[in-house]
Amino acid sequence: MDMGGRGMAAPAPAANGMVGRRKRYMHMTFYWGKNSEILFPGWPGASGGMYALAIVAVFALAVLHEFLGCIARGLESSAYYGRGLGRRRAAAAARAGVHGVRVGVAYLLMLALMSFNAGVFLVAVAGHAVGFLAFSARRDRRNKEEELAPATC
Repeated sequence: MDMGGRGMAAPAPAANGMVGRRKRYMHMTFYWGKNSEILFPGWPGASGGMYALAIVAVFALAVLHEFLGCIARGLESSAYYGRGLGRRRAAAAARAGVHGVRVGVAYLLMLALMSFNAGVFLVAVAGHAVGFLAFSARRDRRNKEEELAPATC
């Protein structure tokens, strides 16, 4: 193909059909280090401060996931105690909304873990543990000791 009469040929397309794109290396095993991409291209980059922010964000997402699980369990059990069809439908709609948000948070966590950064993995596990300790374990203990309504977190 002639490019403007200069006799230059257009670059040949790569095997995947993309022209002129750089291939980026993605880790397929766990690694340590702050130079990673978590959730978005170029984020957090090579900055240690941005990596710390990414770690805090993953931790918060894991705690939020456990909190939403506690809320969902409370809404599930409150549907049984609801009086009237209107309250049961409202509880079902609230359960569906909380479930949708919880699944979205779970997918974000999964994508963050697919960066294969060992620090992200450890922080996600720690966030789930802290969230479970803060929300689920306390709720279970209350229900066993005092036989409270299951909607208390």
